[in-house]
Amino acid sequence: MQQWSYVHGPSNIPLIGASIGAHLAEIAARHGGREALVAPFQGIRWTYAEFDERVSRVAANLLALGLAPGQRVGIWAPNCAEWVLVQFATARAGLVMVNINPAYRRSELAYALDKVQCSALILAPGFKTSDYLAMIRDVVPALARGGAMPLQDDSLPHLRHVIRLGPEATAGMLNFDMLLAPPGAEALARLRQVADAVQFDDPVNIQFTSGTTGAPKGATLSHHNILNNGFFVGEAMRLTSADRLCIPVPLYHCFGMVLGNMACVTHGATMVFPSAGFDPEAVLETVQAERCTGLHGVPTMFIALLEYPGFARYDLSTLRTGIMAGSPCPAEVMNRVMQTMHMAEITIAYGMTETSPVSFQSSVDDPVTLRVTTIGRVHPHIECKVVDANGAIVPRGVKGELLTRGYSVMLGYWDDEEKTRATIDSARWLHTGDLAVIDEHGFASIVGRCKDMVIRGGENIYPREIEEFLYRHPKVQDVQCIGVPDTKYGEELCACIILRPGMQASAEDIQAFCRGQIAHYKIPRYVRFMEAFPMTVTGKIQKFVLREQISTDLRLGQDT
Repeated sequence: MQQWSYVHGPSNIPLIGASIGAHLAEIAARHGGREALVAPFQGIRWTYAEFDERVSRVAANLLALGLAPGQRVGIWAPNCAEWVLVQFATARAGLVMVNINPAYRRSELAYALDKVQCSALILAPGFKTSDYLAMIRDVVPALARGGAMPLQDDSLPHLRHVIRLGPEATAGMLNFDMLLAPPGAEALARLRQVADAVQFDDPVNIQFTSGTTGAPKGATLSHHNILNNGFFVGEAMRLTSADRLCIPVPLYHCFGMVLGNMACVTHGATMVFPSAGFDPEAVLETVQAERCTGLHGVPTMFIALLEYPGFARYDLSTLRTGIMAGSPCPAEVMNRVMQTMHMAEITIAYGMTETSPVSFQSSVDDPVTLRVTTIGRVHPHIECKVVDANGAIVPRGVKGELLTRGYSVMLGYWDDEEKTRATIDSARWLHTGDLAVIDEHGFASIVGRCKDMVIRGGENIYPREIEEFLYRHPKVQDVQCIGVPDTKYGEELCACIILRPGMQASAEDIQAFCRGQIAHYKIPRYVRFMEAFPMTVTGKIQKFVLREQISTDLRLGQDT
């Protein structure tokens, strides 16, 4: 009998039918004395009881500003304890938190605030080379004039409050400390009334997807989406209240706020934040000092940790688990992390913002070979299938587009019914755009993006396959393969390579390494050696930028 590429995640554990605020209160009642959040770089260490109380203060004070349930509150800041408070306080107050990319500039900020009609914005004064205060003044001229609060500005008529982090005062803005002040009896009564009315299917979070073309889309996620996804992510990691998870990945992305924060909170575990932005030394120091048992990161982060000059000086023996995700995970890097960072139970997770985000995850007791070569099996309560170009399910072992359905699928793109319908079909299947293969045991592998596939003279080349092969080269630290235009074959393959420190290699060396090992048409026609890849703030490689760069080089006659 033919076995088809359809899988679903049976589970004896029911979905959580509660709002995020209510679930946090339950966890705090159970684990009140345990540490909930530790941010050494801020000097912050809160128990669950203290964290829950602060969440209620911020929630009550946001409502006291005149914000109403369902209104949107933007957060524009790097990783910090306040970010986490806002995440849970907006949920408790029935508000919708809008994650704003720390790398955004003026036009992107204005677009995001206008698209979802934010009523309030909470922001850091700045981050790295970005002056957030200067940018928001440009976007909202009333702030530059030091106008009265609430704001009234024709450029963003819905924006009434701007709240800044830090102790200094800025004209036209409130200070975040005001939100931490003990609320009065009336404000607390209002919060109780609102919190009791929040439904788990209500929207709670909007995240802008960084598409390669067109304006970003606001994926709208519900309490049910992210609370349950965080819980089942933690289950796959076997998290308990004794675990301490180091979270260096950005909170503005699902990786940080769901796989990190929500996974911890649903299990009474400790969230540990090493720094505002990723810093290898801070991560290693924090894991050692806080005796972390888990560590999250994208592959480029783990590579940076492994290659850090002082890596061997740090005691990482407390590490057990964690997640490597965000972009394809090289098997060689996974093996090194398991062997040299003591992360024998590290898992691979796969998903996308629109699915809250995880659909597949490996288990801590899956065979090592499967943990380093697949994305594991489908998550509980989720269905997935692989289809061909006509939408028909393909047999096991055959490549096709991965579709997913279940509690984790977003409510839709904010105020964009057309793009929502283009992504979620009439049967509620979400089309991921990823090429996948599901084997006879239900383990899935991502072999590329539908748009990433390189077609060379009629031959289909999947960049991921070539990348995995090139990672075996002893001089290669990181590699990305892309297709570039070619008049003869339509497309040719280009390998963009970052060499290990102190190493040298030529294009001929790389091509010679391939000969006799992979099919001739899969051998990169071009090889580019680079210092770094263009990436989003979450560590995802921007292959479309690489394609543009290399294509430009080739047109200039700078081919290798």
